[in-house]
Amino acid sequence: MVEVRWTRQALLDMEHIADYIARDSEKFASIQVERFFDAGKKVEHQIRIGKIVPELQNESIREIIEGYYRIVYRIVNDQQADILTVHHSRRLLSNNPAFKGKPGG
Repeated sequence: MVEVRWTRQALLDMEHIADYIARDSEKFASIQVERFFDAGKKVEHQIRIGKIVPELQNESIREIIEGYYRIVYRIVNDQQADILTVHHSRRLLSNNPAFKGKPGG
């Protein structure tokens, strides 16, 4: 099984998303966060389950789509993946702090 590590950025992203959803429904905020963690569990079982992020065209940077959100992760090696960010799909990935100043970001 693969070790999946959630970066500080990804955890902050989830916190902000949950806070926003909780304005209307704490129940649905909790459900959405659980879905994010479920996506991470998929990576634990199959590291290449996500598709390559089109903007970056880097084999090791992949994403899983969960509703309106992109869970973007980096394959460190065959035994480890880092969740880099949870990003709303209607926003430009290049504006995300996880990719600022990086090629393709």
